[in-house]
Amino acid sequence: MDIDIKSAHGLIPAIIQDSETKNVLMLGYMNEESLQKTIETQKVTFFSRSKQRLWTKGEESGNFLNLVSIKNDCDGDTLLIQAKPVGPTCHTGADTCWQEPNEANYGFISQLESTIKTRRENADSEKSYVASLFEKGINKMAQKVGEEAVEVVIEAKDNNDDLFLSESADLLFHYLILLQAKGFQLNDVVDVLKKRQK
Repeated sequence: MDIDIKSAHGLIPAIIQDSETKNVLMLGYMNEESLQKTIETQKVTFFSRSKQRLWTKGEESGNFLNLVSIKNDCDGDTLLIQAKPVGPTCHTGADTCWQEPNEANYGFISQLESTIKTRRENADSEKSYVASLFEKGINKMAQKVGEEAVEVVIEAKDNNDDLFLSESADLLFHYLILLQAKGFQLNDVVDVLKKRQK
């Protein structure tokens, strides 16, 4: 790893990212000694500017950051460290130093899950298709997933990509609704897939 700590006044910023969720957990500073100790112990260790000493994250709380990988940026003056956190990262007890939960986020899909949840909670079945499905119950939701799955299969055999993608979107949308009806989210399915990975 080509890192010039000396030209950075002996300290370089180290961005800590959860290796699974990809969320940024915190920012710390490292010198050569703390970087070496991180590599040797596989526990993220910083140079504390306030204490003027090496500081292994979790040395008092037990909330260690177990090292997964270290990358340097294009200028060789900032580190991106991927780690597996053991407990909350922030000294306040929050998951991150930005007071955000360290949960997997699938971008628009996570927003869609949130919208489904809101529509379910508001339960205005006259205005909301989602609320109306929840009102009709689990059998109707499961039936819709089955119908959409069949339509995806039919469109897969044809050559109309637009229809295939449209039916695929319908299937995913109704599947997310069914997941919530059963008390789950997409992340629960992803966890099962991760356990199957060899």
